[in-house]
Amino acid sequence: MTYVVTESCIRCKYTDCVDVCPVDCFREGPNFLVIDPDECIDCAVCVPECPVNAIYAEDDVPGDQQSFIKLNADLSPTWTSITKSKGALPDADEWKDVKNKLDQLVK
Repeated sequence: MTYVVTESCIRCKYTDCVDVCPVDCFREGPNFLVIDPDECIDCAVCVPECPVNAIYAEDDVPGDQQSFIKLNADLSPTWTSITKSKGALPDADEWKDVKNKLDQLVK
């Protein structure tokens, strides 16, 4: 099992989760983070750090977010590793509660 970043992260990209990851499994895209399933050790320390509740255990990903399991796996090999937190996107607070924003994802 791995942990998965879901839709709530899109256009926010808070990186609080990155600092606590003991194995540096987060990857960074233009407006979203993903977890590399091959690197994740299932420790769950990132889950409470996410201010938008975007991280779930693979078995607990909500039904309407299941596509994010594959999306994390597909994007993680090509996106850059991120190992230190940085500021969220400038308009993150405006997007944090928006639903149905998959069309906003920049790959």
